[in-house]
Amino acid sequence: MKFLLVFDFDHTIIDENSDTWIVKCAPERKLPNGLRNSYQPGHWTEYMGRVFVYLGDNGVKEDEMKRTMTTIPFTAGMKDLLGFIGENKELFDCIIVSDSNTVFIDWILKAADFHKVFDEVFTNPAAFSSTGYLTVQHLHAHHCAKCPKNLCKRKVLKEFLDKQLERGVSYTQIVYIGDGGNDLCPVTFLKKDDIAMPRQGYTLEKKISQLAQSLSPVQCSVLVWSSAIDILSYLKLRIKE
Repeated sequence: MKFLLVFDFDHTIIDENSDTWIVKCAPERKLPNGLRNSYQPGHWTEYMGRVFVYLGDNGVKEDEMKRTMTTIPFTAGMKDLLGFIGENKELFDCIIVSDSNTVFIDWILKAADFHKVFDEVFTNPAAFSSTGYLTVQHLHAHHCAKCPKNLCKRKVLKEFLDKQLERGVSYTQIVYIGDGGNDLCPVTFLKKDDIAMPRQGYTLEKKISQLAQSLSPVQCSVLVWSSAIDILSYLKLRIKE
């Protein structure tokens, strides 16, 4: 019996959006209107690239960014949940699939000592250039019309499962924990024994219920959570069975 836990990051593991939190480092903690208005739907990664250039141009250094990012609060109950998963790693494989970036996620998980809970993190590759500017790239290319250009979470999940099968690893159940619109695509890939856990009051919950109303519900079970303790209770129940 082994479970695969798939986590989104922003507004799921942490209670904020890491990409918008970094704006606290900007002069007067805000971005100029021209930059803010330059975002085009589906091109968030490119937009963040421009934000990082602006921060670099204004002398914001890596250590200041790191200090700011590691003050982001975790979602209610999330530290208890991650602690529990860490203590029961023989039962859980655990991955993150996120539209954040490798630098932010690495900083935040390591500062809270949760990096060992996760087997893999799939997100946009980021690094500091020789001039000290943070740069970010697309995770991959894909052909899914429903997802932003840089990331289709269904593709990531499918490729991960295929790779695990080649290694002889299959799962009793996939538990998908997320909140955003870009979490719907992988949720529609889940089978009837799997479970989607959308965060209460967020886009994913609304989109799943819209599908049910239009009589094309998702195949998997759905359990809405408001605190990660709800997820923890579910996992404890499953282990007892």
